[in-house]
Amino acid sequence: MSVADSPDPRARRELEEGIQRDFTAAMSYGDYLGLDRLLTAQHPRSEPAQHDELLFIIQHQTSELWLKLMLHELRSARSLLAGDDLAPALKRLARVKHIQNTLTEQWSVLATLTPSEYAQIRPFLASSSGFQSWQYRAVEFLLGNKNAEMVQVFEHDEAARSLLEGLLHEPSLYDEFLRYLSRRGYNVPAEVLQRDVSQPYRMSEPLVDTFASVYAAPDEHWGVYETCEELVDLEDNFQQWRFRHLQVVTRTIGHKTGTGGSSGVDFLRRALDLTFFPELYAVRTRVGG
Repeated sequence: MSVADSPDPRARRELEEGIQRDFTAAMSYGDYLGLDRLLTAQHPRSEPAQHDELLFIIQHQTSELWLKLMLHELRSARSLLAGDDLAPALKRLARVKHIQNTLTEQWSVLATLTPSEYAQIRPFLASSSGFQSWQYRAVEFLLGNKNAEMVQVFEHDEAARSLLEGLLHEPSLYDEFLRYLSRRGYNVPAEVLQRDVSQPYRMSEPLVDTFASVYAAPDEHWGVYETCEELVDLEDNFQQWRFRHLQVVTRTIGHKTGTGGSSGVDFLRRALDLTFFPELYAVRTRVGG
């Protein structure tokens, strides 16, 4: 064999001797992840079949998987705060921020769906809508945007309704942070600590004063200061996700009503006025001033 005919070692990677080949009695990658179920969970409904429907389904299924992980991390962070274990709670929140970034970036994939292409799919969605995502609603409840009316959307799904009803009456992540502050000697008004946690959070001016003292001397309150900024990051990321959602819907359907019966773009735009941690934004006016 000439040099010219010799195989280029850079063109092939030999399978190492120790690599597992036989999975007759051993667990494989696909077994562990349940890929047989995961990869057969996409059921396009369009007739005739539309090429772009698979994109639409996978976009939303992957979002639900990330929401599942976000719920897992937020619940853990809330529990850790309740147990005065701040450092690992912050680690959980750091992970949540990366999940949020991934979810926001995913909108760029769906944005490749043109209005004409989506119009071929939309009739087959019937009354289904992302508004009916119970995991998204659970994230909002955990972050403090409580709304009992939202639970009514899930009367048909007992498991989802029960979970949301439970979260509605449980303290939010922010509630637990404020309780943590109180246990640490910070001035948190009694009406904030004793509020009905099933109701949307309302800003407390005295609490802005408390945070102003933290921001005036961050080195003296570093753990609390860092947590405040982590929470602001969470809300900022959430608003970016909402805005990107709004933009993708606008470019895809304009001002049509949503498949779930909402006003569509106008309904999504109003969500941009919602806030989870109002004092953490209000205090910024006071810093350095």
